[in-house]
Amino acid sequence: MDHRFSLLTLGVHDVARAADFYEAVGFERRHDLGTIVFLPTTGPALALYNWDDLAADAGLPADGTGFRGVTMAVNLDSPGEVDAMLARWAEAGARVVREPVEKGWGGYSGYAADPDGHLWEFAHNPSTAHMRITPEGRFELSRPND
Repeated sequence: MDHRFSLLTLGVHDVARAADFYEAVGFERRHDLGTIVFLPTTGPALALYNWDDLAADAGLPADGTGFRGVTMAVNLDSPGEVDAMLARWAEAGARVVREPVEKGWGGYSGYAADPDGHLWEFAHNPSTAHMRITPEGRFELSRPND
């Protein structure tokens, strides 16, 4: 199977408000269809869709609360960029969940929750034998024998 991760859809309580938030933190509102908004990224596109409608589409109840077992991560080029990005998100209305800290594996990261509670990690991950961030901003994993 060819794993083509092409779209990440977030369930949101107010599509217009969520689109305004993501635009305020630097995403481009490429296609706004009213009930769904598409925002391009370096990797898969981000989509914003009504929370209840997305739950119904998946055939699940819409009462998700607390930690949902999912975070999105944005890998940046330096700890300073992590601090700046987290500040930008907080200014746009995100809640800082954890201030950035140095990690035992050599990186630096912090977390923010968007207005609907979706967790985003902002991290600086130095390149290792296992992974790297390309000059174009793509996350690459090495093969076991590389």
